[in-house]
Amino acid sequence: METTHALWLLAVPVTALIVAGFARRAGVAAPLALVVAGMVLAFLPGVPEFELDPEFVLYAFLPPLLFSAAWQSSYYNLRENLRPIALLSVGLVLFTTVAVGFAAYALIPEMPLAAALVLGAIVAPPDAVAAVSVAQRLGLPRRLVTILVGESLFNDATALTLFRVALAAAVGAGFSLGEGVERFLFAALAGTAIGLALGPPLHWLRSRLRDPLVENAVAIVAPYAAYLVAESVHGSGVIAVVVSGLYLGHRFTDSPALTRLLGQSFWKLVVFVLESVVFLLIGLQLPPVVDGLSRHGWWSLAWWAVAIFGVVVAARFVWVFATGYVPGVFSAKERGRGVGWRGNVIVSWAGMRGVVSLAAAFAVPFVTSAGGDFPARDLVLFLTFTTVLATLLVQGVTFPALIRALGVHGQREIYEDTVAEAGAQDAAARAALDRLEELVGASPAPLDEGVVERLRTLAEQRRLGAWERLGGGTGPDGAEVPSATYRRLRREMLAAERETFVRQRNERRIDDEVLNRVLRELDLEEAALDRH
Repeated sequence: METTHALWLLAVPVTALIVAGFARRAGVAAPLALVVAGMVLAFLPGVPEFELDPEFVLYAFLPPLLFSAAWQSSYYNLRENLRPIALLSVGLVLFTTVAVGFAAYALIPEMPLAAALVLGAIVAPPDAVAAVSVAQRLGLPRRLVTILVGESLFNDATALTLFRVALAAAVGAGFSLGEGVERFLFAALAGTAIGLALGPPLHWLRSRLRDPLVENAVAIVAPYAAYLVAESVHGSGVIAVVVSGLYLGHRFTDSPALTRLLGQSFWKLVVFVLESVVFLLIGLQLPPVVDGLSRHGWWSLAWWAVAIFGVVVAARFVWVFATGYVPGVFSAKERGRGVGWRGNVIVSWAGMRGVVSLAAAFAVPFVTSAGGDFPARDLVLFLTFTTVLATLLVQGVTFPALIRALGVHGQREIYEDTVAEAGAQDAAARAALDRLEELVGASPAPLDEGVVERLRTLAEQRRLGAWERLGGGTGPDGAEVPSATYRRLRREMLAAERETFVRQRNERRIDDEVLNRVLRELDLEEAALDRH
C-alpha cells in the first residue's frame, strides 16, 4: 500500500511535466493546460483524491517561487513603480476583501459576515504567474510587466495577514480593527527587517565560498530560512523572502561567471517544476471541493460562483481605474508616466488567482473555538475553487487576445534596449582594448603579437557586432552582415567539433569525463552565440 501511495506521489510531478512540455510545444499557456488536465485526471477511475496540505504549500512551494521571482526582478524598476505596486498589493487586496466579503454576505443566506470576509481575504491576491508569462511572451511594455510582477511579489503578504485576522474573528478567537492593523503593520515591518538582516550576511557568505555549487546551495536554503525565521516571530514570511531575494539578486553581479550560469539554470528548472506541479494540483482539488455540497442546489451554487467571480473582476477594474486617474496618486516624478487606459485594462484583466488562495481555503478549520462547525466552510472552499478556476480559464485564455486587440506592445522599448546594449557593448569593447594596450605597454617582456592581435580582433568583433544587430541579420541591401555570418559559420564549426569529440568517445580514444569537459566549453560558446 505504501509503495502504491509513493507511486501516485511520483505520478503527480511526472504528469505535470509531461503536460507542461506538450503545452509549451503547442504554444499553449502551461498553467491553463495543467489546470484542465488536473480536473480531467481527478475524475478518472482509480485516481485518489489529492487534498492540498496548506502548510506544505505555504512552506514548500511558496518560498522558492517568490524568491526566484524577486531574484530575477529589477530593484530599480520596482522602486520606480513603488506607488502603483503598493496600491495593487495592499490597497486592492483590502478593497477586494471587503467587496467580496459583503457581496457573499448579501448573496448567501447561511454565510455570516466573518466567514464572508474570510472568503474575501482568500480570493483577494492574484497569482500573476500566468499573466506575467503571457505578458513577457507578447512583449508588453516593461512598466506593465514590472507592476504585475511587483504586485504578485507583495500581495500574498497582505492577503495572508488579512486572512489570519478574519479567521480569528470567524472562529471566535477575538478580534478588533486596531488589533488587525497592528498585526498587519508588525508583520510587514518584521518581515522587511528580517529580509534585510539576512541579505547582507548571506551575500557575504556566498562571496567568500568561491565554489559555484556551494554558493548556489546557499541560495536554495535562503528562501526557506527567511520564511521560517519571519513566521517564527509572527512576521510576514512572504515579505522576508521577497526582500532577501531582491537584495541577493541585485548583488548577483558580484558572483563569479560560473556561479551565475549555474544559478540561472537552476532557478529556471526549479520554477518550471514547482509551477507545473502547483497548477496540476489546482485541477486535482475538484473532488475534495465538491464533497459536502450535496445539500446545496446546483443552480444556487452556480449563481454564487458566477457572482463572486464577477465581484472579483469588477473590484479590480474599479480600483485600477479609480487609482489610475485620481490626482496625486502619482508623484511629480511619476506624473505623465501612466500606463493609459489600455494599460489599465490589461492590468485589470490580469487578476488570475492561484494556489495561495486554495492553500488558504484548505487552512480554514472545521470547527470554531467554541466547538461548533465553521460556518459555510464547504462554500468557502467551493467558491475559492470556482474563482481560481474561472480567473485562470476565462481571463487566462482571453488575456493574449486582449493584448493583441488593444495593440499594447513594447516594440519601442525593444529597439531602445538594443540601441542601449549596442552602446554599452561599444563602450565595454573600447575599455577592453584600452586595458589590453595598458597591459602590453606595461609588460616587462614582449608579448606574443599573434595573441595580442587575436584579442584585439575579438574586441572589435564584439563592438561592431553590437551595432550590426540593430539591423537584424541583414544589412540595407539584404546581404548578411558580418556578425550574422560569423555566428552561422561558428555554429557549424562547433557542431563539427562536437561530432568529432563524440566519435572519439565512441571509439574509446577519450573518456566520458574528458568529453563532458570539452562539451561544456563548446556549449558555453554556443549559448553565447544563441543569445543573439
